Amino acid sequence: MISVVDDDQSMRDATSRLVRSLGFAVATFASAEDFLESDRIDDTSCLITDVQMPGLSGVELQNRLIADGRHMPIIGITAHPEESIRTQMLEAGAVGFLSKPFNDECLLDCIATALKSRDTQHQPH
Repeated sequence: MISVVDDDQSMRDATSRLVRSLGFAVATFASAEDFLESDRIDDTSCLITDVQMPGLSGVELQNRLIADGRHMPIIGITAHPEESIRTQMLEAGAVGFLSKPFNDECLLDCIATALKSRDTQHQPH
């Protein structure tokens, strides 16, 4: 399950269509709070989140998940790229940080990386 959190309906729809076209199940959420209150957190193999949203930002969502012990691959997307936020998300473990509008191939590469990193985390060592 790939979860998409973005306050922009058209962005949620476009991202969802792209991810579904690859055969993945997708759940979409209009806010970080909606995602956190959902029953989809444990099913999420990769989280794609907008960085700047009303309420909890994508960075705050990432921090909340980490604080709750929920480590899932995260891809941040933003229309207003700031190097400090990019650095913060990547240092906290995000597998990608894309500027809108982004190339579909870039997102697909990030998803592949995310799923590969998740598989590695769940293999016995």
